[in-house]
Amino acid sequence: MKIMLIGSSGMIGSRIMNEALSRGHKVTSLVRDTTKTGEYKTNLEYVVGDIFNAESLAEAAVDHDAVISAYGPGTGDASLIVKAAHSIVEGLTRVEPIRLIDINGAGSLEVSPGLQLVDAPGFPEQWKGLALAHRDALEVFRKAGFAGFDWTAVSPSAIIEPGNRTGHFRLGTEELLKDEKGDSRISAEDFAMAILDEIEKPKHKQQRFTVGY
Repeated sequence: MKIMLIGSSGMIGSRIMNEALSRGHKVTSLVRDTTKTGEYKTNLEYVVGDIFNAESLAEAAVDHDAVISAYGPGTGDASLIVKAAHSIVEGLTRVEPIRLIDINGAGSLEVSPGLQLVDAPGFPEQWKGLALAHRDALEVFRKAGFAGFDWTAVSPSAIIEPGNRTGHFRLGTEELLKDEKGDSRISAEDFAMAILDEIEKPKHKQQRFTVGY
């Protein structure tokens, strides 16, 4: 398949890129500046584009089977996540049929019926803005789905960090996954596996799913 990836330089995005390439897919990495890219690899192409410019996104996405957005503002303005979601919908709508896989946050997953992680006592204040922005972005995609937009959002567990590619993980939908010790974790490598599995064999179209141990 031919996949366009937004955010390939990040911790999650870089794992998604490597996983896609290892499976023989062709990856187009959308970047703002090709002089700051990493090493070139077989089946990897860099193209200049702007996630906040719908026309730029549409032009870059032509002839691709799917777009994966692992965009994150870093330490910048969290509201840019919502702005990016609107731009992605507007841009990809121009090149339908094409599928979006959006990397969302864990904050909007439920820890008990009706209670999301971001609203639970003890949720770290420094992450709240980011979590709320991801929740708002998820609603952008859900509303677009009512008009036929082809989307899937993927949320990690509460803790996602570099680790091992084990291939042993569970999938869920709206509830935060925890292991037998009560921990909610997933390695970025296994998270990337689940995303490429979904692209190759879709099971969660027009919905969000989550990955954890």
